[in-house]
Amino acid sequence: KGLMFVARSIAEQAEKTYYDEAAIRAALMELDLRLEDGVITEQEYAQAEEPLMERLNEAMQRRAGQR
Repeated sequence: KGLMFVARSIAEQAEKTYYDEAAIRAALMELDLRLEDGVITEQEYAQAEEPLMERLNEAMQRRAGQR
């Protein structure tokens, strides 16, 4: 029972971190800065932005569903 509790707690925390809208937005802002500074190309930006936007949309849908 104790191990299951720990595993469940870790999974819940990982999920909260993964769907943290503020963290996702911060990652998107960092990505924007890297593009503006010429650190990454438009193609690299697009490849990195897509999964972040998907996560953000999922996070927003999850939050809306909890109300």
